[in-house]
Amino acid sequence: MTALAHFRSPVGRLTIEATDEGLCSIRFGAGAPARPPVSALSQQHVTAARAALEDYFAGRTPRLPPLVLRGTPFELAVWRALLAIPFGETRSYGELAATLKRPGAARAVGQANHANPIPILVPCHRVVQAGGGLGGYGGGVEVKRWLLAHEAAHVPLLRPS
Repeated sequence: MTALAHFRSPVGRLTIEATDEGLCSIRFGAGAPARPPVSALSQQHVTAARAALEDYFAGRTPRLPPLVLRGTPFELAVWRALLAIPFGETRSYGELAATLKRPGAARAVGQANHANPIPILVPCHRVVQAGGGLGGYGGGVEVKRWLLAHEAAHVPLLRPS
């Protein structure tokens, strides 16, 4: 069983889910009712995820908790590539596909982005269309726009030193 907690953010309520292994999900909206942690370890991961989100929204570099990412080998590769996109920068779906040595897989990158279980901290919002259009986002295009503007306003503070 996982621990569920809610987090009020500038982009709305988020639901955090963690196991003993780490953070496994952030979802937009309240979703299921909060559920107390079943262990001290899952509580630590919930607390660490909250701290990372608080830092992110305050314009500070978030310290990521352990992430539990489960997906296909391609999805895992995409999600790792997302973690490498610097704060305040974007990449196109095609650029990300080329980074993965899969030119022509822009659409598949988009599908992997859509399947990302930990938005914001695994920054799928930093991937945009080739012409600079925002494309889609699980939290809605306005949330994606807000996150990108937030990072642009805080980029000197968010970049790791």
